[in-house]
Amino acid sequence: MEKPNFWDNPPLAREKVNQLKVLRAIIVPYRQLEKINAEQSELLVLAMDSKEDKILEDISVEITEFEKKLEHLEYQSYLNGPHDQKNAFLSIHAGTGGTDACDWTAMLLRMYLKWLNKNGYESRLIDSLEGDTAGLRYVTLEVSGSYAFGFLKSEIGVHRLVRISPFDTNKKRHTSFAAVDVLPELEDADIKINENDLRIDTFCAGGPGGQYVNKTASAIRITHIPTGIVVQCQNERSQHQNRQTAMKLLAARLYALQQKEKEDAFKKIYGEKGEIAWGYQIRSYVLQPYTLVKDHRTEIEVGNINAVLDGEIDVFIEAFLRSKPR
Repeated sequence: MEKPNFWDNPPLAREKVNQLKVLRAIIVPYRQLEKINAEQSELLVLAMDSKEDKILEDISVEITEFEKKLEHLEYQSYLNGPHDQKNAFLSIHAGTGGTDACDWTAMLLRMYLKWLNKNGYESRLIDSLEGDTAGLRYVTLEVSGSYAFGFLKSEIGVHRLVRISPFDTNKKRHTSFAAVDVLPELEDADIKINENDLRIDTFCAGGPGGQYVNKTASAIRITHIPTGIVVQCQNERSQHQNRQTAMKLLAARLYALQQKEKEDAFKKIYGEKGEIAWGYQIRSYVLQPYTLVKDHRTEIEVGNINAVLDGEIDVFIEAFLRSKPR
């Protein structure tokens, strides 16, 4: 980076800067822990010689904090995929279950927003469609922050909810489904898109957003003709901003389509027909007749479902990451 011609090739330069950020995020904390470990070892020897209980107690507290930081660094070492450090697009689609499925989609959105807020991530609404009666048919967020994709990729799959439906006058128990998909936000160099392969439509945005957004043709829908992939963005005020975001989302989906590993994972999660229904769920959330959240991939179970729906999902994310080979 200190070379005079470093910025002659901006895309390559940005790639190197991003690589540096990733390396620093691991190396700097590691070196800090090395320093702390050396200092604590010296203090421990002195404390043992002096036999002062107060010093030993202080060191014990510091060691506990050191172990927490070391465990976090070890946890971070599981985020070693080629795009784990990148921003992400998080999408939730209602599946089988009618109005309950749309409501479940909105509940999952709330859960993820709380987790994102707790962990210092920024999120931006890209696109959404409300259900006929309640909830959302689908929603897409852009998530910004270090290792957003690395952490959120553990949520890809079908999520199943069992509860007494608030929309059933007979108060019967219903099962509903929603599918979560997560894609990395890619750099321009990661994938090339031929403009001639695109059909771009503009339309007036719907839903919340203010009079200007709803009354001007600022929303963008892009169709990639060779693959049939359709993306759209309607949350920004200007057509140009919506187009930029939609192109990022299209690039992410095209990249995912190109990866054989992604296709194999999709079949395992959704089945050959891509059903968002029974038999393909990765996690079940049961509110009645008992309360339990169970991840079917790692067998992790949590009884406090309210805490989970309030964004306490780290136990599932960590178990998933630790179950994968490094």
